Amino acid sequence: MRPYPINSVSIVIPVYNEEQSLPELLRRTEAACAQLKHRYEIVLVDDGSRDESADMLQAAAEREGSHVVAVILNRNYGQHAAIMAGFEQSIGDLVITLDADLQNPPEEIPRLVEQAELGYDVVGTVRNNRQDSAMRRWPSRLINLAVKRSTGVAMTDYGCMLRAYRRSVVDAMLACRERSTFIPILANSFARHTTEVLVHHAEREHGDSKYSPMKLINLMFDLVTCMTTTPLRLLSIVGMGMATLGVLFAIALIVLRLIYGAAWSGHGNFVLFAVLFVFTGGQFIGMGLLGEYLGRMYSDVRARPRFFIEKVLRSSSATLASPAETIPVSSSVKAVS
Repeated sequence: MRPYPINSVSIVIPVYNEEQSLPELLRRTEAACAQLKHRYEIVLVDDGSRDESADMLQAAAEREGSHVVAVILNRNYGQHAAIMAGFEQSIGDLVITLDADLQNPPEEIPRLVEQAELGYDVVGTVRNNRQDSAMRRWPSRLINLAVKRSTGVAMTDYGCMLRAYRRSVVDAMLACRERSTFIPILANSFARHTTEVLVHHAEREHGDSKYSPMKLINLMFDLVTCMTTTPLRLLSIVGMGMATLGVLFAIALIVLRLIYGAAWSGHGNFVLFAVLFVFTGGQFIGMGLLGEYLGRMYSDVRARPRFFIEKVLRSSSATLASPAETIPVSSSVKAVS
């Protein structure tokens, strides 16, 4: 593994209804980036916020000497689609993703850059003393275990979005056109060398989590269907196993019926219902999984864009700013993609 020379760093942050935490987020992120020896930019993507977040991002991008790039999406597309939009607008040699809720401190950014310079393609993070509730922690552990088993990449915490990606990995992800994307898993499929660092995790100070129970369920299905076809194969194996058990169970029932009589089994009514429920449940599970894959195929065949960028605002300079530079902003550039 060879050292990776880094000339510039892009910080990509998806934002959705975070007007309360944005001032502190900008202050701390800019302070952390000022410690870097590299040129940098801070790409904030407004994911269809309904509060004043978009206006605050535009104001930050139009400040004199600002390192902020404001990417405004026309509606809410979800966290991972917003990050992909940020990837598309970023130009750094290293791209670091960060949540806007400040549960993962921006002060960890220099550490990720140091690890990436050692030659790692992807630098993941593990939340130390995670402050989320047990209802969030235990499902995350199960998902992390399933991902490791399916991908073969041993990373501990796929749910933490504070991560660093080499530019070649980001370009490879942008070339993938599937609509349902889970970025940490997708990145690992293109990475040769990966590592993880332990980072602090704080309680959320403002607002609530943007992941409702239904969104968490949708994320789980995205995880399962975007990384592997193993559930389809597993479904066939489970189906064969259930059929075999059903045959053996039927033989056992016949033998016991002949030995003990009809009264032993309640004349077979309850046993038949139990068998019926088992097989019906198996069929519905199979139909649901097949429906998920068919739905993904339908979305990909339609080939609709993953996101629509309403406008992009950045400083009038086309290059990344260094920590010591002050770039005069005579006019902001507004581009519609």
